[in-house]
Amino acid sequence: MHLSGFVSYIVFFFSMAGIYAILALGLNVQWGFTGETNIGVAGFFAIGAYTTAILTSPADSEYLGGFNLPFIAAIVGAIIFCGLIALAVGFLTLNLRGDYLAIATIGIAETLRLYLTNADSVTGGVRGIAGIPQPFANLIPGGNALTFLALILVVLAAVYFAFERLYRSPWVRVLRAVRSNEPATLASGKNVLRFRIEAFVVGSIAMGLAGVLYAAFNRFVSPEAFDPIYGTFLVWVMLIAGGSGNNLGAVSGAVIIWGVWSATDYLTSLLPGAWDTRAAAIRIFLIGLLLEIILILRPQGIFPERPPKMPGSRSDGKTPATAPDNGD
Repeated sequence: MHLSGFVSYIVFFFSMAGIYAILALGLNVQWGFTGETNIGVAGFFAIGAYTTAILTSPADSEYLGGFNLPFIAAIVGAIIFCGLIALAVGFLTLNLRGDYLAIATIGIAETLRLYLTNADSVTGGVRGIAGIPQPFANLIPGGNALTFLALILVVLAAVYFAFERLYRSPWVRVLRAVRSNEPATLASGKNVLRFRIEAFVVGSIAMGLAGVLYAAFNRFVSPEAFDPIYGTFLVWVMLIAGGSGNNLGAVSGAVIIWGVWSATDYLTSLLPGAWDTRAAAIRIFLIGLLLEIILILRPQGIFPERPPKMPGSRSDGKTPATAPDNGD
């Protein structure tokens, strides 16, 4: 089965949109639920991708790895490695707030990207790592892209429904309390730092899973793919446009903004030759302009945050008048 050009593009579009949706869901746990300003999304995206490349790629004397392990090993390795790195970063930075946390996280992500660029013997440096195997590659003859799109959608659905269950849990109610009024949450006896670190780790693991899928989908990784523009800025725009604090908003924002980003690629390709060197800057300008319009006209996003339904509440979120007195 060979796909036509249009169908191939649609499959590619939704594959990349699904990967970005997982990134946006991870950021939603950190920023949307907890209020953590993580500007280092690209760092955990890269960790997941390079873990996959090193564990599953064939042997090569140019870089570390060549273990030829199965794809499931990449998933497990990325979860463990991203979790441990996020735990370490969390202990170092999560006592910071606002702009200070943003500066710290982007600094760590950029340090990692520079390491990936210069550590030739470990990561292949600017040459990157090629030949990453794609799981289920021969399941449907000629339909590798469709098969992998199905895998991306399965992982996206699993992450989405897991985070939806979390959203209705007491754990996320504490995270939302930390975001809204941290001093009051501390006064109620909650270990705020522990909850902040847990949210950071959970979100970072989701970002690592997106990196796993990205590496296997493209079968190649290099430091350029994790530039802050593509690995962090776009993800923030997706979450803000879709609706921070809402998992459905994170997914829909990823699909819509990836569509806009793809459209700007086509539009800039129509520019006269003298503007070719400015195309990348124009695309970023257009996305930034769209973000400003969204912030002015609909700052809550397409799907605003909705308070989770509390036990014993009606469909309108109010407590029934006949509810028994809890003694408060």
